[in-house]
Amino acid sequence: MLIRYKKTFEKIAMGLLSFMPNEKDIKKLQLTIRQYESDENWRLFLWKEDEDIIGLLGGIWMDEATIIIHHISVNPSHRSQGIGKNMVRALKELYPDKHIEANEETKDFFHKCI
Repeated sequence: MLIRYKKTFEKIAMGLLSFMPNEKDIKKLQLTIRQYESDENWRLFLWKEDEDIIGLLGGIWMDEATIIIHHISVNPSHRSQGIGKNMVRALKELYPDKHIEANEETKDFFHKCI
């Protein structure tokens, strides 16, 4: 299930974000989380199965029609189970009127998910 990020999930979100190649540095991670918390156009979602949060998907709502995914990450112990695909599908279901794209960093994984 895709859920909206809340401050109480900050450490989990930072852990999942740290699997992104450009998010390894702690200061960079903190800046990214602050961006999601402070900018209403940046939205972060977590993927929850049972009681565990095992995935993350974040993007920028560019305008009325477009979402660009900037972050998509799955806990390594849960990879190759279709979770990335499920996150993208769930986002499309939440925002059926939006065109969803990926940035340069997430495009390869995103295209495997669609």
